[in-house]
Amino acid sequence: MSISRRRLASLAVPALGLPLLAAACSSPEPALYTVAVRQGPVLSGGPRVVQLRDLGLASYLDRKEVVRSSEGYKLGVASNDWWGETLSTMLSRVIVVGLSQRLPDSSVYSEAGAILADPNAIVSVNIQRLDLDAGGALQLLAQAAIEFNRPKRSAAKTFRISKAAPSANVSGQVAAISDAIGELTDGLAALLRP
Repeated sequence: MSISRRRLASLAVPALGLPLLAAACSSPEPALYTVAVRQGPVLSGGPRVVQLRDLGLASYLDRKEVVRSSEGYKLGVASNDWWGETLSTMLSRVIVVGLSQRLPDSSVYSEAGAILADPNAIVSVNIQRLDLDAGGALQLLAQAAIEFNRPKRSAAKTFRISKAAPSANVSGQVAAISDAIGELTDGLAALLRP
């Protein structure tokens, strides 16, 4: 059975238009966000070598999209607003930089980094919540534990931090997250001092 040239041409024209149609329907590029390091008070003292363990992160936060809220038994996710790197890696980096600024007498390293050193203190942080409440305020719930090696002792604290977002959009939420992580870093620095 042969297909006429006219019939063949009519089949080819729509097929050529499919890539154009697909390109016209594609999603816009996602907006990528990063948490900023907030400066804090410079404190004297502190362990000589501090290691930050890999950050524990609630599973609902462990995604590329920014979680807007977990209120009302529903997870609100910003579908085209993504983190620029994995959230746990980014928060660990921000906390290490923040602790280094606050404790200039200490060398602060991440467990995930390339540097291996015998730490005088090991900091562990679990983040249980990091999203907006029904009123639009950022809520951070974190637990921290510190194990000191010389002399042997430990410290622990639960942090409940609420920050008003400067705007109702994702940029405002990320600014509030930056402020909350800065306050958490202040608390960790205070726990690390003798």
